[in-house]
Amino acid sequence: MKIRKGDKVRVLAGKDRGKEGHVSRAMPAENRVIVDGVNIAKRHQKPTNATMQGGIIDKAMPVEASNVAVLSPSDGRPTRIGYRYNDAGDKVRICKRTGVDLDG
Repeated sequence: MKIRKGDKVRVLAGKDRGKEGHVSRAMPAENRVIVDGVNIAKRHQKPTNATMQGGIIDKAMPVEASNVAVLSPSDGRPTRIGYRYNDAGDKVRICKRTGVDLDG
């Protein structure tokens, strides 16, 4: 999966189409990502030692990774991701449309 935690993405399909946010968690085994502020569901939370506060909470649910596109750092438009090797021999992710490195 080419999408990683911290990437800024735009949702391409579903009820939240067009929304943008940062990936807070990537789950490569399930090919899903959790995007902040997208695909929010109401969940009943039982009070525990960790939360102490019970009730109905809003929880971000996973989205299929194929339904989001990474935004290009140079112009903020959705793009596909490719790979290439830099001068040091490390494999880095690149923006297919502009050729800019995504991994800094």
